[in-house]
Formats: sequence, C-alpha cells, structure tokens
Amino acid sequence: MRRRTSAIGLAAAAVLVPSLLVGCGLTSGSPMVDDVTPGTVGKGRPLEGADLTVTSKEFTEQLILGQITGIALQAAGAKVLDRTGIQGSIGAREAVKSGDADLMYEYTGTAWITYQGNTEPIDDPRKQWEAVREADKENGLTWLPPSELNNTYALAMNQANAKKYKTKTLSDVAALAKSDPKAVTLCVESEFASRNDGLPGMQKEYGMSVPPANITKMDTGIIYTQAAKGTCTYGEVFTTDGRIKAMDLTVMEDDKRFFPNYNAAPEINTDSLKEFPEIADVLAPITAKLNNDVARELNARVDVGGEDPHSVALDWMVAEGFVKEN
Repeated sequence: MRRRTSAIGLAAAAVLVPSLLVGCGLTSGSPMVDDVTPGTVGKGRPLEGADLTVTSKEFTEQLILGQITGIALQAAGAKVLDRTGIQGSIGAREAVKSGDADLMYEYTGTAWITYQGNTEPIDDPRKQWEAVREADKENGLTWLPPSELNNTYALAMNQANAKKYKTKTLSDVAALAKSDPKAVTLCVESEFASRNDGLPGMQKEYGMSVPPANITKMDTGIIYTQAAKGTCTYGEVFTTDGRIKAMDLTVMEDDKRFFPNYNAAPEINTDSLKEFPEIADVLAPITAKLNNDVARELNARVDVGGEDPHSVALDWMVAEGFVKEN
C-alpha cells in the first residue's frame, strides 16, 4: 500500500529557466500522464496496479532523471506521481527514506560523504557504490547498480587555451603551474575553493601551487562563461554539465582520481522494492545506458536550449527504444 503525497507539475517559466526552481521548496505536484507503452523496458507491464512516487532534487540533471524514471514506470504499468524538484539533497532523500516517495536517482559520492558522514571517498567507483549500498541498508534504502554517469568536479578550458597550453590532465596543469605560474588562472566557486574534496585537496594531491592572486571566486554559471571567453585559463565545472558541450570546453582528466565518484544510481525505499521487485528490471537497462555524454547532451537541451526536462526525457526514452509513444 503506497502512502503518497503527490508530486510536481513544473511551471513553464521554471522549466525554461531551471535556476528559478532553487529555493521554491517544491513538495506538491500531479500524476504523470504520458501515453507510453513498453519498448525494451516494461514488457508485460509488470507494475500494473502499482502506485509509485518519483522524486528528485531541483537541478536540471535530476529533473531529467526523475522524468526518465517516471516514464519507465508508466510504460511498465504503474500509476506515477511526480514529486521531482525538491530543493536540496536532503529533502529528496528523506522523502524516499520516509516512504513519501518510492525512488530517485542519487549520487554515490553524495551519499557516502554528505549523508553517511565519511570524509575520504573510495577511489574505485564500484567499491564506492558497494560501500554506500551496505551503509544504507539500515536506513531502509536499497541501491540498485550504478550508471557510468559521474557528476563530479573537473577543470575545463576553451579550445584556444587547450591548443596553446596542450594540457590534458590535472597533472599537466600542475606541471604548467610550476613551469609558467602566470599561465594558470582559475575561476572557481567559493565552496570549491575551501572544500577538502575541492581546490585545497586537489592542489595537495597534484603538488599544484596556484597563487591566491590567480584564483577568482564566482558563481557557477559565470564560471562557464568566463572559461569559454578565456578570462581564466581553467574553470571549475561539473563533468555532466551541458554547458561543457555547448561552449566547447575541454575537460582535464583527473588522472590521479582525486575527486570523489558521484555515479548516479537508483535509490529505492526498501519496502517499496520488496512490494514491487520488478522495478529493478525496469530500470536496469536505462541505468546501463546513462553516461556523461548522454547527460551532457540532455542537460544542454534544457540549460542551453531552454527545452522542458520532461520533453527531453521522453524524446530520449523513445529514441533509445525504451518506450513507445502512442
């Protein structure tokens, strides 16, 4: 028996400008009403009769993943309430934990560090997921296998600077900072500038020394613009952000694997999964298809192209053959 308190119907203006969702504390919503049938997922409609609630955080990638999840569950026969767009990480997780929602895509690094209170990430992505899965059993949460989608930190630069300095890895950036200190200027968020899993830790791990005068703190959106313009040689970015593709930025490889793994994986209320174990099979092929290239393309359609996250999700699900639209 599902105890569900609805979901979010995204206002058109908020969809076109996802940042408007921040701070709204969205907790209400509406049923999903897509006219979809099984493609490669949901055959036999194994979730017929199930009432399920999907949730997510408020940023673009999460909205898209939430819509993808809801569309898949509908194709499998479930009635789905859309509660995507909850502000902040904790609110969405607590909704799944309490049973107010059944499932969401969550990030392994967020769970390991933010929720489970660890300070040192696990280098191997699979072992990171296994540790998160084991730790969350006592919280009434079950983690299904992770995707390759890894929304973690990175440094990126425009094509002109990439050709000029020829750096491809963070080790290359550290070497450049040593040989030509003036060449390495950074645009970063204030939080990244102070986090142990951000700039201070990165510099320590790579033996990188960037003078404070070469580091400019600014809001996330501005960083991408300034890196694209070349105002700063390197900008702090998130590896699945659609603006990387749209602005033709080159991402530096984290060759020492310093940054935590933030692989997206389905996080499900354990009681819900026990009642509807078919959820795992419905989501498995979708999770297997998700990677950074897919995320960047879909995110860019929303953040740069101004498209509706739901429409983007549905287009992708149909194009991949996961569902059919009537």
